[in-house]
Amino acid sequence: MTQDEAKLLVARRAAELVEDGTVVGLGTGTTATLFIRELAARKLRIRCVASSDASHDLALSLGMHVETLAELPELDVYIDGADEVCVAAGAHAGLDLIKGGGGALLREKIVASAAKSFIVVADSTKLVQTLGKFPLPVEVIRMALPVVEPRLAALGLNPKLRMAKSGSGPYLTDEGNYILDCACGRIDEPEVVAAEIRGIVGVVEHGLFLGMATMALVAGEDGVTEYRA
Repeated sequence: MTQDEAKLLVARRAAELVEDGTVVGLGTGTTATLFIRELAARKLRIRCVASSDASHDLALSLGMHVETLAELPELDVYIDGADEVCVAAGAHAGLDLIKGGGGALLREKIVASAAKSFIVVADSTKLVQTLGKFPLPVEVIRMALPVVEPRLAALGLNPKLRMAKSGSGPYLTDEGNYILDCACGRIDEPEVVAAEIRGIVGVVEHGLFLGMATMALVAGEDGVTEYRA
């Protein structure tokens, strides 16, 4: 099974979990895009809130009923992909994620926080034992870049300003902010790292989604496996 086939399989499974009348948060990224297309194909009577301009526009183009958090401040479920999924056991059991590779981490975290449940959809390559192999995105106010970047470096997080794929300069989020991708390596204490980053004035949000997901659907050679927090 290719990675694309796994993404489609898990997106389809997630779409099957949505019922008529559900208020759904739509994620952002390649797997979330497949989920949105699969969900639209079901022709359900649902209301949606998107976590990015791209997902909002896609859902509208597919005939879905898309609103804003001002109109739908409480969601039944948020369904989105992740760059890394860590299924922790023992005393720290739960689902921890790194998100933001697609640049929508702020809106993703806001929409996820408004939902009663948060289902992660991913292929098996995203499953890790410890977070940190994928660079941790940190969204930063543009004015604050000269302040935030050296402070992240002082924490040993190795920040690097994300550039636009078009080559037109720094990448800008939907909110007009910069993203610093931190090649921090193995994150053994994600709660500590999260607190250190949030303590820097000028940081808007980071890509550590700790204890927010209620279930992960992970597709691999054996089909789709469910992990619950």
